[in-house]
Amino acid sequence: MMLPNAKLSTPTSKFLPPPIEPPQHSRRTAAGASPSLELSCKLSRRNISKSSLLLLLGTQTTLTPLLDLSKAQADTISLVTDNPTSCGDRVPTKKAFLDVSIGGEPVGRIVIGLYGDDAPAGTARFCSIVSGKAGISYRRKEFVKIMPGYVQHGGIRSYGADAERATAAAGSLQNLVEEWERGRRGERCKEVKAGSVGIVVRDPSKPPPKTKLVATNGKLEVQEEEVAVGPNGTEFVITAVDSPELEESVLVIGEVLEGMGVVEKMREVKTVRDNTSSPYFKVAKVIGDKRAVVAERGFNRPYTKVQVTNCGLIESQ
Repeated sequence: MMLPNAKLSTPTSKFLPPPIEPPQHSRRTAAGASPSLELSCKLSRRNISKSSLLLLLGTQTTLTPLLDLSKAQADTISLVTDNPTSCGDRVPTKKAFLDVSIGGEPVGRIVIGLYGDDAPAGTARFCSIVSGKAGISYRRKEFVKIMPGYVQHGGIRSYGADAERATAAAGSLQNLVEEWERGRRGERCKEVKAGSVGIVVRDPSKPPPKTKLVATNGKLEVQEEEVAVGPNGTEFVITAVDSPELEESVLVIGEVLEGMGVVEKMREVKTVRDNTSSPYFKVAKVIGDKRAVVAERGFNRPYTKVQVTNCGLIESQ
């Protein structure tokens, strides 16, 4: 029998959590706390924003001189990297001359100042040939290419006893290539200015070796055939205008001191028309057709013979 005011008890009523009392008002302070302490502990959102802005401005003001200094240092480093060496520091240590004729008629003499300190290997090679010390000389050798910005001498042929003598007397082409690479690394000036004299050390337009299958002792072997003959370190160029396109192939060894008028007369000689822009020639060059290589040798070649009649070194006074 249940009492009328008795409450029903369920099995889960014993495990119900006690009721949570509502939190007291935030404005109520602890006993003994002063109102000033309460006010100092309160920060509004506006005050926080103002404080953050002031902190940001102070940091920017402090870092501005450092940023300006870093920018100045970066500009200085960039300037040093772009101009690692000064081309004006090159001083000729030796002199050489070339007497030139066009169509058998003398047109004058070109005097060249050689940079013996800046390009010792290239200067030694050029001096040994121009003086005849190597057993060979540029005498009675022709200029084979006349371009709008420069003229190129054919040098010594790339085969036979003459080429062997040139290599034995002046060293291999590798010495010139290493000296040319120093310019690419910024260790020496590589600019090809107007009136520069340089040795051709590589041919950027040379096609890659042609691969072919050869039967040897009953087996097929893959061999590479050189399509074109590269420079042997005896060809040289004389520029009439600034020619930055030659920086990828020419080692500058000197400058023209006298006789730029002779170079201008050489540039006026009519030449074979350049047909390298033809699509047929481009395809033939890519596939390694030898006819394209032979035809390219004739482009920009003068119709009239332009050659060195005499050459040598000028003894310093």
